[in-house]
Order: sequence, then structure tokens, then C-alpha cells
Amino acid sequence: MFEGIRPRGRLPMFLTGLGLLGIGGCAALTLKQPETAPQPLPTIDRPAQSSKAPARPDGSSLTDAQAQAALLGQSDLGAPWTATRGAATWRDGMLKASTSAGECQKLLDALYSDQLLGGPARVAVGLDDADTDAQLRYQIGARRPSDVDAALNWLRTMPVNCARFDAVTPQNLQENVQVSELALPEVGDARQGLHITVSATTEDDQDVRLTLDVATVRVGSDAFAFTNGGLGDVPNDATQAAVQVGALRLAEVRRQGRADV
Repeated sequence: MFEGIRPRGRLPMFLTGLGLLGIGGCAALTLKQPETAPQPLPTIDRPAQSSKAPARPDGSSLTDAQAQAALLGQSDLGAPWTATRGAATWRDGMLKASTSAGECQKLLDALYSDQLLGGPARVAVGLDDADTDAQLRYQIGARRPSDVDAALNWLRTMPVNCARFDAVTPQNLQENVQVSELALPEVGDARQGLHITVSATTEDDQDVRLTLDVATVRVGSDAFAFTNGGLGDVPNDATQAAVQVGALRLAEVRRQGRADV
């Protein structure tokens, strides 16, 4: 999963050691992976398959190897992005929350579970900004184009239906959530971006703010989604670059697949 900018000053207890928690790096960082934190989905390592494989039930024409090739890597965004060290603790600390504001609970659940396209990812990868601790999670969906368009249409309603609402975490942290439109490059066949902030004040009067840039793009019968998030601000240039490079990469992989048939 993806996540955050390093805040200034001391962190509240529930976010102590917030950083990025990797399975192998926890001991070195003297941090413990939250028991309920969703594990980051690594890039799936599968053998190459013929591009002439039959179409998948989700409508994709890509083989598993081609879907893997369409993922972004650290070289696509350049320094300081590196392979992820693991899940950020703020996912459990701030995104695992409940609200009585109708459709907004569905949005929180989609952000927490990383299912912006309405279902689990086909392949996914995480990248960390070592300078700011921002984290980007990029995934290629496994849903039919009609289902992706339905998810996009629903996301388009969020800046109106969930422009501002209150939520509460299991630790009783009272949060104010704001959702607005995020402009994206004109790439792919359909797209939607959201800018989300989650603000709260802890019991010891510390202000915390989680920021998420969210983007979903459909390219033909395939689609990708990603979140770029962190405590404080997140680098919008990385969001814009990920959309452009991601759409071009997916289109190129699809084109090569057709040429090989």
C-alpha cells in the first residue's frame, strides 16, 4: 500500500514510527508492522505467456506477463523514487475509519482496501519517495470496461456527495475529510482524479493531516489506478507523471500484444 510525507515534530502515539514498514526492515527500523495493516502487494512474478492466450473473463487482452510489463517502476519516475519498503502505518491509523455520511463510507473503504476500481488488483507495485516518505501505489485492474466506467462515474460524484464529512477511527480519532476534483492529463479513454485530505487533532493537541492524490484511468479494455499519499503535502508532479507514463505504457503494451497476434 502507499503512503506519506514526514511530519515535523513529535508524532501522536497511534502514528509513532509512522514511516514505511517493510517485512524485512521492521527489525532494523525497530518498528512493528500493525497487525491489521493491509500488506503491500508486490509485483507478481510470473513466467511469460504467449500473447495469443485467450481473452480473460474481465475483457482484458493482456497476458499476465504483459500486465506485469505495464506496471510502473522506479526508473519511470526517477529519483528519489525507490521500491517500497512496506505499508505505511497511517493507513490503519487514519484511513481505517467509519462515517455516517452515506456514500462516503464506500470511499473510505475503497481507499483503505486499495480497491478504487471496485475489485482487487490484477498486479500492483509500490514506490517510496525516500526524501519525503511519500508513497505511491500503482495497480492494473482486473475488471470489465463497463465495470471500470461504472467505478469512474461513481468517483466523479465524490467531490459533490462527499465534499466534506466527518469520520472516526477505532482509536476514536475525530477526522474531517475533504474531497475535491484533481485535474489529470488528457490521456486514455476515460479518467478521474480526486484530491483528498484527512485532518484531525489528537488528544495531546497535535494536528495531523493525511493527503492523497487518487487517479483512475481506462485505456481500451484495461485500466489502472493509483494513490500518491503522505502526511502533509504530496508531490503533484509525481501524480501527473504517473498518469502520463502509466497510460503510455499500458497503450504500448496493448499495441505490442496486437502486433504479436
